[in-house]
Amino acid sequence: MDFDVLIIGGGVSGMQCALVLGSAQHKAYANGKKIGIITHQRTSHLQDALFNNVLGLPPKTLGKNILKESKKQLFNLYPHIIQIEKEKVLSVLAFEAGYKIKTNKYTYTSKIVIIALNYAKPFGINGLEEFIIPHQRANPTKDRIQLKNTHHFIKDGLYCCGTIAGWRSQFSIAAGSGASVATDILTLWNGKNPTKIHDKA
Repeated sequence: MDFDVLIIGGGVSGMQCALVLGSAQHKAYANGKKIGIITHQRTSHLQDALFNNVLGLPPKTLGKNILKESKKQLFNLYPHIIQIEKEKVLSVLAFEAGYKIKTNKYTYTSKIVIIALNYAKPFGINGLEEFIIPHQRANPTKDRIQLKNTHHFIKDGLYCCGTIAGWRSQFSIAAGSGASVATDILTLWNGKNPTKIHDKA
């Protein structure tokens, strides 16, 4: 299956990225773009999270419920985005047309890949080893990692967001990071004209 964009990771940053990309569906520059997200969530730090300090979320919201509801929200609002469940990514390898993404079940290709995983070790995706560095904002005693990037950009066609991009583990920071990458992709599709998406009543 060939994609224009494939997001790897179904946590806060990955799902927020997918939602913003999905919301551009009626724009001419996004029309016909094939977008997918591998919603592997088992190791997401949201599984055990409790939120009282996030704007817009009711106090005592559980992270595990956000994980479930985010997939429903994405499907109900933007069903054209393909959600790939119960697959674990094994490798991301560059080739002439973009990247080959191998999971434990299938191999996909995509022009753009967005890594939206958490910052914990071990990092088990082959092909990205050269970009792994110590996390720049985490407590050093935690021994966290990130992918080397400049404003989420790793190299042509390869981006990261959330804690794996070097941001702190806060819900709102991760969501903003995912949204930022999505608008960078939309800007690219829009002839490099600075682009953002606002829903209007």
